[in-house]
Amino acid sequence: MNIAIFTPSQNPYSETFIQAHKNYLKGKVFYYYGEGQGIQLEGKGALCSLTKHRWLILQAKAFKWAKNKVRDTKVLTSLKENKIDAILVEYGTHAHNIRSILKASQLPIIVHFHGYDASVYDAVSRCNQYKEVFAVATKIIAVSTKMQQMLLAIGCPKHKLVYNVYGPQKEFESIQPKFTKQQLVAIGRFTDKKAPYYTIMAFKSIANKFPNAKLLMAGSGTLLNACKNLVKQFKLEQQVLFLGIIKPEEYRKLLTESLAFVQHSVRADNGDMEGTPLAVLEASVAGVPVIATNHAGIPDVILHNKTGLLCEEHEVEKMAQHMQQLLANTDLAKQLGTAGKEHILSHYTVQRHIEVLDELMEQVHHNSK
Repeated sequence: MNIAIFTPSQNPYSETFIQAHKNYLKGKVFYYYGEGQGIQLEGKGALCSLTKHRWLILQAKAFKWAKNKVRDTKVLTSLKENKIDAILVEYGTHAHNIRSILKASQLPIIVHFHGYDASVYDAVSRCNQYKEVFAVATKIIAVSTKMQQMLLAIGCPKHKLVYNVYGPQKEFESIQPKFTKQQLVAIGRFTDKKAPYYTIMAFKSIANKFPNAKLLMAGSGTLLNACKNLVKQFKLEQQVLFLGIIKPEEYRKLLTESLAFVQHSVRADNGDMEGTPLAVLEASVAGVPVIATNHAGIPDVILHNKTGLLCEEHEVEKMAQHMQQLLANTDLAKQLGTAGKEHILSHYTVQRHIEVLDELMEQVHHNSK
């Protein structure tokens, strides 16, 4: 099969799940990235020569083409030239933005929702509750049971909806944590839905009891400076360390040394939610217990008191208790971590995630003939 993947941007560092689709799907993948008039094909760049582009502009002016017809013509010509059999669109919002291309292609289409696209109020409203996307799509993928419920609630046909949570990269499966340090690790963007300030506040509650404990926070984002100020105010500069953006191999090294992964995800005021956080899956398959919240897809993959410790959103003191529980009991951390690795390997591997996608691709392609 020849598969076209459409994504808003090229290879963003935080979207390793999209890179997994690009690298592991069966068949030949054509990776179209960019938005608006700037859609390009990886390895080729512009979809047509400058001469042809100028000719299309002249045609548009002469015949008063609709706003996106030049873009659509270039993309549709490229799809035809590359004999594309099926399309995978990353993010519901992107599918809405290129819906005229999807409709005109007359190809089977899978639209993959990831998180904010199914939850941010303005995004859902701007996309007209995804009515046109649901109509043109052959299948819709949700990455959490909560997301399934939300998509059904705004009109997604049940027979089109497929639950397919991500899988962690295989490199995380071979990690053997040593539990040698009183170290908690958090990795992710400093954004409202990840509420990193709550993680810091929870750690503050138990920091004096564990003076050798450290909270390592990796990532960047709009709340980073505020979180640094909070740490200064709490006088925790020696215990809470900010690492900036780190590479996957650096994260794996941290997991080898750490006692637990921590993340206090909440639904933001604008509606923004997680899908199923990949870092949670990576930590759990590494054999490191997860301390987190009952938010979005987290309770789908982390079992409370079996593979991790969960609290409700905004329950800062409860999260602090969970931190204290593991800092005081390494054996419990090992027990939860071992069970977590087994659970993820049994139910949520990247191989299983890709197999579901491959089967869907073959199914929609076969049914379109």
